[in-house]
Amino acid sequence: MKQSNTLTIIICFFLFGMISFVTGMQDPFGVIVRAQFKATNAMSQLGNMANFIAYACMGLPAGMLLKRYGYKVTSLWAVGIGFVGVCITFMSGRMGSFGVYLTGAFVSGFSMCLLNSIVNPMLNTLGGGGKRGHQLVQWGGSCNSLNATIVPILIGYLIGTVSRDTQIADANPALYIAMGIFAFAFIVLCFAPIPEPELEAARARMERGERTEEKMGESIRKTLRYKHFVYGAIGVWLYVGLEVCIANVTNLYLTSSEIGVAASVSGTIVGMYWFFMLIGRLTGGTIGGRVSSRAMLTTVSVACIVLLALGMIFSDSVQVLFPAIDKTTFSFSLHEIPIAAMFFVLCGFCTSIMWGSIFNLSVEGLGEHTSMASGLFMMMVFGGGILPFVQSHLADKCGFILSYAVPLIAAAYILWFALRGSRVKADAASLPQ
Repeated sequence: MKQSNTLTIIICFFLFGMISFVTGMQDPFGVIVRAQFKATNAMSQLGNMANFIAYACMGLPAGMLLKRYGYKVTSLWAVGIGFVGVCITFMSGRMGSFGVYLTGAFVSGFSMCLLNSIVNPMLNTLGGGGKRGHQLVQWGGSCNSLNATIVPILIGYLIGTVSRDTQIADANPALYIAMGIFAFAFIVLCFAPIPEPELEAARARMERGERTEEKMGESIRKTLRYKHFVYGAIGVWLYVGLEVCIANVTNLYLTSSEIGVAASVSGTIVGMYWFFMLIGRLTGGTIGGRVSSRAMLTTVSVACIVLLALGMIFSDSVQVLFPAIDKTTFSFSLHEIPIAAMFFVLCGFCTSIMWGSIFNLSVEGLGEHTSMASGLFMMMVFGGGILPFVQSHLADKCGFILSYAVPLIAAAYILWFALRGSRVKADAASLPQ
C-alpha cells in the first residue's frame, strides 16, 4: 500500500461502514412496521424493497456520474442525499406514516447505491486489482459488517418487547446517530485528498485529441460483451438477495407469534449473523492476497448450501441455547432458539466474502469499462429488495422454514458462477476497448 493512498483507503473503509448502518436499519424496522401498521411479513419488507429498488433506478446513472465527475464530487452528493433520506425516515416516525417511511427508505437507497459505486472500484484500483485489490475490498467489507452487527442489536434494544405500541419513533436514537455520521462524513470528504485516476486518464486523452466520452448505450453494449460479467451481475443480484433474506426473514421468524422471541433478543441473534460476516471478511482480507477469489467463493458457496439445507431439515424441532442481550440487565445470557435459526445465522461466515469475490471475478479484464460495470453492478443490487419480499410472501403462504428454498437456490447459482460462469473467455480478453 502506498503511503499517499492510506488516508483515501481509510475514507473508503469509513464509507463502507456507512452503507451498512443505513441499509441495516431496514431489517429491524421490518419488525416495527409489522407491529405498528399490522402488516404481513411480505408488507413488512416493503421498506427494505424501496431501499434496494433505488439501486435499479440509480445504478447506471451512478456509473455515469462517477465517470464524468469522479470520486469526490459523487461521494459528496451521495452523503448529502443519505442525510436527507434519514431525515425523512425520522419524520415518518413523527407523523406515523407508512408512506413517508417508504419514501425515506427509497431516498436512502439512492445514497447507498452511489456510495457502493464509489468504494468498490476505488479500493480495487488502489490495490492494483487482482489479489491485492480483492484484499482491500474484503477489509472494507469488514467495516461494513461491523456496523451491520451493531444496528440490529441497537434497534432491537430500543424496541425491547414487540407490542401494539411499538413504533418507528422508538428507533430515533439510531436515526440521530445516522444523521451525525453523514454530517461528519460530508465535512471530512470536503477536505480529504482523493485521487481521480479515470478523470486524469480522460484529460490525457483529451490532450491527445481523442474522444473522451461515449454514449451510455454504447458503453453498456461494450461492457455486456463480457459474458463472465453478465453472469456475475446475475450472481450479485442473487447474492444480495441471499444475504438480506437470511437476516431479515430470520428476524421475522424469531419474533413471529409461533416462536415469540423478544425483539431485543432477536436483534442480537441477527446481529451475530453480521458479526460472523465480520469475522469472515477479516479472514478473507487476511488471506485474500494468497488465495484466489474463485477458490474462496467456491468454498463458501458449498458451506452456505449445507447450512441452509440443515436448517430446513431440522427446522424448529430442536432447541439450542444461543447468547443474546437481556434488555433488563443489558448483559449477554443464553436464550433458547430453534436450531434452524442457529444454522441460518452461521451462514454469515459464508456470505461474508461473496460480494468482493463476485465483484473481482466479474470485472476481471474489463479495463476502462470498469466504471460502467460498477454502475451495472449497483443496479443489480436491487435483488436485496426483491428476494426478501418473495421469501416473506412464501413464508406467509407456506411457513418460514420452506421459504428458505429461496436463498438456497441463490447459493446454488453462486456456486455455478464460481466454478464455470466466472471463467474469462479467451476472446473476451481481446475485445476492442
